[in-house]
Amino acid sequence: MLGVMTESRQLAPKIMDYYLQGKEDGRLRSGRGRLEFWRTQDVLRRLLPAVPARILDVGGGSGVHAEWLAADGHRVELVDPVPAHVEQASGLPGVIARVGDARHLDEPDGSADAVLLLGPLYHLTERADRVRALAQARRVTRPGGLVVAATIARWAAVHDMIRLGRYAEEHVRSAVDESARTGTLDGDASVGFTTAYLHDPGEVLTEFADAGLPGAERYALEGVFALYAEEWLDDPGRRALLLDVARRTENEPELLGFGHMLTVARVS
Repeated sequence: MLGVMTESRQLAPKIMDYYLQGKEDGRLRSGRGRLEFWRTQDVLRRLLPAVPARILDVGGGSGVHAEWLAADGHRVELVDPVPAHVEQASGLPGVIARVGDARHLDEPDGSADAVLLLGPLYHLTERADRVRALAQARRVTRPGGLVVAATIARWAAVHDMIRLGRYAEEHVRSAVDESARTGTLDGDASVGFTTAYLHDPGEVLTEFADAGLPGAERYALEGVFALYAEEWLDDPGRRALLLDVARRTENEPELLGFGHMLTVARVS
């Protein structure tokens, strides 16, 4: 099975169709997705090099993270396989955007202060492709710079369907149970996502190491709050309490298997 792109480096039609719906940008700006967005901001703002760092946002979509990174004063270049995303991101102040493939970055060695892969590993279903994308990120990052990758937890699809009351449907249950067993989600509209790879927390570290990025650290984004507490996000006071607990527990191994996770390595 091919990963996110064919050998001609085109996004698989099923995945392209999903992203052409334009839902991803809105997902992170409203509802439950805000927690993932805010937590990603929190972790990155603590770890990224000082402004103005040159940041390569690979698989950056329509620029939902590139936008605030540029507003913070970083020099942001976004690479994404969806032309519509690139067109949208190109209109953001301070953001340069172009079409590209995470596995074949057209960048000089050591030219970036940080490379973000906040989406590509979701859709590279073959391990070799995920390692190749991480190795490319390492290659273009300067010594001392950061490689950051986001992954989705292995049981996330099952948890989501139970939370939404859809798990009792045979087709839905079959698809998400298979994703929990193998890591590969054969997604469609019934599960609200497309073809994806869902990681075990420990497996991410071995992929980083095989890409020449040993000693990576992991950060739970939503943690257990991926399962509940959406109403807290609308109340500034309670939201601050929730985000504080999420930060204090972000490195707890027991909480890495929920929602999304960031894995971060410093290039030697």
